[in-house]
Amino acid sequence: MPVPLVEVERSGVVESVHLGDIAVCDASGALIASVGDPGRVAFARSCMKPLQGAVSLASIEGPITDRDVAVMCSSHNGEAVHVRAVRSLLKRGGLDEEVLRNPPGRPIDPEAAGRVREPARIYQDCSGNHAGILVASSYAGWPLDSYRTRSHPHHRELLPLVRRLAAADPVIGVDGCGIPVHGMPLRAHATMYARMAVTAPDHPALERVLDAMQAEPYLVGGRERDDTAVMEAAPDLVMKEGAEALDCVLVRSAGIGIAVKIADGGYRAAGPATIETLHQLGLLPPGARRRLGSAWRPTLRGGDRPAATITPIFQLSPEQT
Repeated sequence: MPVPLVEVERSGVVESVHLGDIAVCDASGALIASVGDPGRVAFARSCMKPLQGAVSLASIEGPITDRDVAVMCSSHNGEAVHVRAVRSLLKRGGLDEEVLRNPPGRPIDPEAAGRVREPARIYQDCSGNHAGILVASSYAGWPLDSYRTRSHPHHRELLPLVRRLAAADPVIGVDGCGIPVHGMPLRAHATMYARMAVTAPDHPALERVLDAMQAEPYLVGGRERDDTAVMEAAPDLVMKEGAEALDCVLVRSAGIGIAVKIADGGYRAAGPATIETLHQLGLLPPGARRRLGSAWRPTLRGGDRPAATITPIFQLSPEQT
C-alpha cells in the first residue's frame, strides 16, 4: 500500500497529504531501499524516453549535437529553445513538423504559452521524442505514418532492451502522446535506470543519450522543471520526469536507480519526494542542496505572499541483506 510521502501545510494546518511508493535498486536488481510498495506497477510514461532516444539515435547517421539528442529524450516546456531544437532535429531527416502525430498542445511554460496563439504539435512536450522516432525512421527506411503503432520497427527494437534492463516483462499500453508505454513494478523501473550505467559503455547510443542529457539538461525540461534543476545541480545524476507523477533517476557513477511514484498522480509532490530520496541516500552535494531548495520544499502563495509549504515526511527503509 502507498504511504504518506509529502504533506501540504497552510497556516499551521496540514491541508493535504500525498501518498506514494519508492524503490531504490542497484544494477543487479537488488533493492537497496524503499518506502511503501516497491512492487507497485506503474507505467513508465516519459521516464522511458532515454531508452526511446537511444533506439532512435542508433539509426541516425552522421554527427548530431547534444541539443538534438537531449530534446529527443525530453518532455520539454515548449520554450523557444525547445521548439528550435525540435525543428533542427526534424530537418536532419528532411522532415517538417507536419509529420508529427503527437497531440497538439500549448507550451507548459506560462511565458512561452503567452506568445502562442493556437495549440500545435511542435509545442507539445513530447514533440522532440516523436521527432527522434521519425528521423530514425527516415534514416532506417521504416514507415513514417505508422510510427506510433506497437508493431513499428522502432518499438519492436525497444522492447527487448526494456526487458533486458528492467529484468521484467512489461504490460504494454498507450501513452498520452499515442505511442506504446510500458507498465512494470517500481523496482523494475529503478533496476532499468541502474542498468543504464553498466550497459552504456557497450551501447554507444545509450551512452551518448546519457552524456547529452547531462550536458544539456535545459533541453530535457526547461524553466522550473524538476529534472532540469536536479541535473544542473548534481552533474552525476540523470533524471527524467514522467506523467502521473513518476520520477526516475540514475546515479551514474554508482549504478543506482531510483523510481518515485505519487499515488494520486499529483506532480507537485514528485519533485520534493525525489529530491528528499537523493538527500537521504547522501547523493546530493552541499551546493546542490542549496540550489534545489525551492524544488525540494516548494512554497505556495496566497495572493502575493507565501502561504503554504510542500514538505517530504517519509524515511527510507534500507533493505536488510
